[in-house]
Amino acid sequence: MTRPFSVGSPAVLYLPAVINSAEVRSYGRVFNEIADEYDRHRPAYPEALVDRACELAWLAPGARVLEIGCGTGQLTRSLVARGLRVVAVEPGEQLVARARDQLAGAGAVQFVNARLEEAPLARGHYGAVFSASAIHWVDPDVSWRKIADALVDGGTVALLSYFGLQDSGSAEDQRALRAALARVAPELAGELPTYRDLDATLAGVAQRRDNVSDVWAWLGSYQVARPYVRDLFEDVQIAAIPVLVEHTADALNALLGTMSFWARLAPGQREALIAENRALHQRLGRPVRSNTVACLVTARRAAHAAGGPAVQAESLDYVEQAV
Repeated sequence: MTRPFSVGSPAVLYLPAVINSAEVRSYGRVFNEIADEYDRHRPAYPEALVDRACELAWLAPGARVLEIGCGTGQLTRSLVARGLRVVAVEPGEQLVARARDQLAGAGAVQFVNARLEEAPLARGHYGAVFSASAIHWVDPDVSWRKIADALVDGGTVALLSYFGLQDSGSAEDQRALRAALARVAPELAGELPTYRDLDATLAGVAQRRDNVSDVWAWLGSYQVARPYVRDLFEDVQIAAIPVLVEHTADALNALLGTMSFWARLAPGQREALIAENRALHQRLGRPVRSNTVACLVTARRAAHAAGGPAVQAESLDYVEQAV
């Protein structure tokens, strides 16, 4: 199905691959230390994708949903605006404080200041579990099972994020950005995720759609794929909105400052990368361009998920941005 939407959202340009280890997952704590900057510079998620998730999950006002890693509440606001009753799990206390302030009086939301691994969750309680750019920070040997346990039979897991997109309109700018990072921090440059064009991205999803964890790992170069997930979820679908974004040097550097890799740079490396990006902006004589794709991946909890076989999705939904 093809439906045009116009979504003006900033892009996530760099997101290092997450290795399945407690040490690397701990880098996610950096977001709590920059809660205000994170809230100011991170993109919101397209409302069209939130609508799509609610449609697929058959969510009506008053439905109970769980959100994993709510951050400062960007997605949470969209959920409560639709009349959903949200339990939002977030380990960062400053992020939770910011989200509470932002959403005071906005709707029915309960914050749980804990990691998903330790959060007490009711079993078979939620019609949907949402997570936006966060599930890869949770131990994958725990996360997928805990999500399935929290869902009612037939309940939906809905994952949202922005991913880099290979496109001729921004390829030169992206090569320059990657080259700058390679000069400044070669030890991190090799961890950058793979950028693919839209057709290759969707084709890769189609090849993996019997396992939602394989799909998410493919999209973000995350080490979160687990074979056991194939028995927990079925009917994997994807909706995608390509987005072309232009950044000034200051906006680009502000956004990069909210990324997990930034915490791994030495102060001198940060200053050098800021200077590189300013020089690039000046050489171009225009904003720095980036193509990304906002993705929604959904899957339904299989009946008797502990042992039921997964069912291959019948279709992939593609939502194209009107530009």
